[in-house]
Amino acid sequence: MAETGSYQEVIVVGGGPAGLMAAGQAASRGLRVVLLEKKHLPARKLGITGQGRCNLTNTAAMNDFLRSFGHGAKFMRFALGRFFNQDLVSFFDALGLETVEERGGRIFPRTQQASDVVRTLVGWVKESGVKIQSGRAVRQVVAEQGRVQGVVADRQGAKEEFVGTDNIIIATGGASFPATGSTGDGYALARALGHEIVPVYPGLVPLETAGDTAPMMQGLSLRNVQAGIYVQGKKQAQDFGEMLFTHFGVSGPIVLTLSREAVQALNRNQEVKLVIDLKPAVSHTALKSRISSRMHARGKRKISNILKEFLPIKMIPVFLEKSGIDPDKPGSELTSPEHKALRMWCKELCLDITGHRSFNEAIITSGGVKLSEVDPRTMQSRKVSGLYFAGEVLDIDADTGGYNLQAAFSTGWVAGNSVGAKKA
Repeated sequence: MAETGSYQEVIVVGGGPAGLMAAGQAASRGLRVVLLEKKHLPARKLGITGQGRCNLTNTAAMNDFLRSFGHGAKFMRFALGRFFNQDLVSFFDALGLETVEERGGRIFPRTQQASDVVRTLVGWVKESGVKIQSGRAVRQVVAEQGRVQGVVADRQGAKEEFVGTDNIIIATGGASFPATGSTGDGYALARALGHEIVPVYPGLVPLETAGDTAPMMQGLSLRNVQAGIYVQGKKQAQDFGEMLFTHFGVSGPIVLTLSREAVQALNRNQEVKLVIDLKPAVSHTALKSRISSRMHARGKRKISNILKEFLPIKMIPVFLEKSGIDPDKPGSELTSPEHKALRMWCKELCLDITGHRSFNEAIITSGGVKLSEVDPRTMQSRKVSGLYFAGEVLDIDADTGGYNLQAAFSTGWVAGNSVGAKKA
């Protein structure tokens, strides 16, 4: 049986970006706040995000920003309207952390160090008066007659402890990068209180391909290419930018963005293909003419040498093997079907998608607490009074580019201020 501990005005469960923002905002409104973090340090996932650089947000306009959230756009409109990209930049600037804008409107700390974001955010939370208690996993949220009563949490060297409160903010994150503490605990807590959990699956995740075509090009990075996801033969989404071939398939920014459609289709046992256009600025007709002229002008040279004008060097032997073309064959002897094979490889390189990587390699989690059961104006549960949600535990996910971190900060800001407004 859990021992009874102290009463707290606000308990925040989870020390990621959403939880830290929520805790700091509530404390800034004059409330006594305790943040319970099950790992030994808060914000571990934030400290490695963006390959250790931390893509904080994006300069995209509101409508473009909302589009990146798909089905969650309507829910996110209010939170982003209250605390948007420029508000976040100003927030960190006031704390002494300067930011810089990079290609694609992505905002990073000027130092290029995610650890500086963590240090700044945690420092602000502590200065706001929040008590951060690490190594304390919450096992249960207690509610009676539709109102929260408190939590049952681990306590080092003792039995589980009941801590009473009238306000609980669940900001436990999703299930991606579980080693950092994101193991989906919040879903169980919410489900036990009557909330529906939309099935979760890896989001912004690398994709696995059939055969050895992609693995043969392992390490090859492509820039300025266009790729599309086809489900049952119909194009569902496309993106332009960079991608990478790996030992298992494909990864990189545009693949991660397209993975949402791919994973959903794979979960429905549908056929999924990735079609890559290596030369999106050149039409089929123009490319056909260019190939013919190059083969004619350099007819005596080996095809393996001429192909350097059309394909990355690492891709050439793979194309030749897959198309059955002799690498020593003179360009002038290339047949019409071989001309077409090169053109199709350049414009419609097709890979069968057979699976996706696990939560260990996913950047975010898709799915979570059903949005219709949460008030987007306050982040309070529509089922249990005094219960709030913030961040990735909700069924919101967006494209890569800083959108997901902004969502965490914005929903945390709204949740913290909503709790604080009760005291006003």
